[in-house]
Amino acid sequence: MTTLLAIALVFVAFLVAFAVLLFIGLFDRRPSGGIRQVSVGERGAITFVFENESLLDATTSARDLLTSAPHRGTDWARLSILLEPRFPGLEAWIFELADLGAMERVSNDGTSLLRAEWHDGLARITLTSTGVDDTEIGPDKYAVAALNRELDTLRAATDRTPFPIWQEDASGVITWCNRAYLDLADSMEEGGQSYKWPPTRLFAGPTAEDSSDAESRRERMALTPTGEETRHWFEVETRLNGDGQICTAIPADDLVKAEVSRTEFVTTLSKTFASLPIGLAIFSRSRELAMFNPALLDLTTLPVDFLVSKPSLAAFLDRLREMQMMPEPKDYKSWRQRISDLVDAARNGTYEESWTLPGGQTYRVTGRPHPDGAVAFLFEDISAEIGLARRYRAEIETAQATLDALPSAIAVFSTSGVLTLSNSHYAGLWVPEDGSDPSTMPIYEAVELWREAALPSAVWDQIKGAVGHAGPRETVETGISLKDGRSLICRVVPLPRGFTLIEFAQVTAGESRDENDGFARFPMPSRSVVGVGN
Repeated sequence: MTTLLAIALVFVAFLVAFAVLLFIGLFDRRPSGGIRQVSVGERGAITFVFENESLLDATTSARDLLTSAPHRGTDWARLSILLEPRFPGLEAWIFELADLGAMERVSNDGTSLLRAEWHDGLARITLTSTGVDDTEIGPDKYAVAALNRELDTLRAATDRTPFPIWQEDASGVITWCNRAYLDLADSMEEGGQSYKWPPTRLFAGPTAEDSSDAESRRERMALTPTGEETRHWFEVETRLNGDGQICTAIPADDLVKAEVSRTEFVTTLSKTFASLPIGLAIFSRSRELAMFNPALLDLTTLPVDFLVSKPSLAAFLDRLREMQMMPEPKDYKSWRQRISDLVDAARNGTYEESWTLPGGQTYRVTGRPHPDGAVAFLFEDISAEIGLARRYRAEIETAQATLDALPSAIAVFSTSGVLTLSNSHYAGLWVPEDGSDPSTMPIYEAVELWREAALPSAVWDQIKGAVGHAGPRETVETGISLKDGRSLICRVVPLPRGFTLIEFAQVTAGESRDENDGFARFPMPSRSVVGVGN
């Protein structure tokens, strides 16, 4: 009996607790359910229910209003775009709804009331009329306000655009334009200002009726305002828009000036290249001939039509080889490898070679890199230079052979005492003990070499002082005796430009010279004249 009573008490307590929980649940659901859904009585009003920024429910009028908003962003962002013109600062205002629970706000024109409620993460937004000057009913006034605001924004943006924008119908009549176009049209009028509508069509391009199927078109046009002589250039771009077209005209004066300057610069370069005696061939990044000058025709004798056809570098060199305008390779394989090496060397700016042609000419070919991977080759005829160098070398060799054929030892010193020329007998007569080359010794070292090999004499200081003497000089000679018993005649001969020739000749039978003979008559330099070795 006691057990049954205990069970009954527990069951009764459970029922009471369940009833309390059920009552609390029903009490708590009432506001949540009321906020989550739009009631039947609100169907004619403008009411939205949002969870975060997503729309959960809305009345028919509210959905019609939201349909007129731009289709971008979340549901709340679209509604904010519509309400912002009549409720400025809506985003900042609605941010406090979660803390306050309920809020109301009157529109800036006083005709609408916005009521916002918050419960369990749901927001109910209701728009009602205040009855003040309520000439527009329903959601249209909010859509119209948003459209008006967007129109004001677009009008302000286009009027502040610094270049002309306009719209034409199919026949080319202007149906709309911005302030920049009107200002430009005024500058084209005689009186400076025009009040007619539609304004004058300034840019006489094809109309929408004349245009092809292309969606857009761009061309450059120029206008000369009244009272000015300078033409103003514009990049006019046209895009089809329904039956008409929308046009823009961007000023291009700076661009035109830059292009004119570039053209003049290229013309100047072309004239300069045309007058150069050096052949020029510039190959593009794809190794096609992009530019050449007339000198290249003269030097290579290549046909004009071949060069104009923009041959490749390999074809260009092959044609030079066929016309014997470059050295003949030993075999074709090495020839192709040489072309590859030539291009690589020219790209690095290191290619330079002398081509000796079968016809006897000699060309200096130089490769230089250019921007964007281009390569320039310069062909210079150095036949005259090579011929002159060869003749000069032959003359030097002949003069040296002539000196070597003389029986005397000859040495020529410059004004600074440098030994510039000597013969083989000189090197054989004066042999340094250290084995050095006497033909490289300046005057002061040579005099010491001579002094060591000869008997003591004051002649050597006189000879050293005579070299480099700037005053008038005469040919003098004297006799010297070597330590090995040989006797020599030393002859000092002045040469042009201050050079001095010193000759050492063997004394023949019946010929003798005193060591002071001749030098007593030679005008020695004063202290103001600096002698090499002093």
